[in-house]
Amino acid sequence: MQAGNAHYRRDSDLPETVPVFPLNGALLLPLGRLPLTIFEPRYIAMVDDALASNRLIGMIQTMADTEELEGEPGLKPVGCAGRIVSFSENGDGRYLILLEGISRFRVTEEISGGKPYRQVRSKFFISDLDQALESDAVDRDSLLEVFQLYLEANGLETDWEMIRQADNALLVNSLCMMAPYGPAEKQALLEAPDLKSRAETLIAITEMELAKQATEPGSTRLQ
Repeated sequence: MQAGNAHYRRDSDLPETVPVFPLNGALLLPLGRLPLTIFEPRYIAMVDDALASNRLIGMIQTMADTEELEGEPGLKPVGCAGRIVSFSENGDGRYLILLEGISRFRVTEEISGGKPYRQVRSKFFISDLDQALESDAVDRDSLLEVFQLYLEANGLETDWEMIRQADNALLVNSLCMMAPYGPAEKQALLEAPDLKSRAETLIAITEMELAKQATEPGSTRLQ
């Protein structure tokens, strides 16, 4: 796996402790790119620290109606770490960053104190570092078929030349990140055990949403 100028090949290339940015509804997956606007002071500090060290930040969702450390909502068990591959300041106190997904991780423990932002000890999904190993198992034709149905149902267009050039891993993870689904569906896509399962989960969710949309006259997009 390469992100920016860095290569990640083995467990030792990844840290035990990861700063996390809890953001419900946001999905980062290996190979995917997620733009973020950072303005809250504690997350400004997180970006500063990441830029001064390994440039890694974990994206993670929270669990509703739970509290853990210092009144903060509990974290979902699985997130995804990304490397800051682009960074800019716009002059009004905000940072604009671009994260490139590297590997999912399972939270083993949240670390209290020491930093204004949240940090976790984690166990990475090392298989994520070589997405090519899982690419051949993806049913690309079925994925593209349901993607085309989604586009047609919503009157949307896409760059089919770019789609054709994308390998299976990039295609699956990019479509999952683009999909307009809620936090629960995105967590299911994140936690799918492998690329084939993730593609199948995306197909199933999209087929259910298309079926629901077909029964709602006047609907022009997936909710």
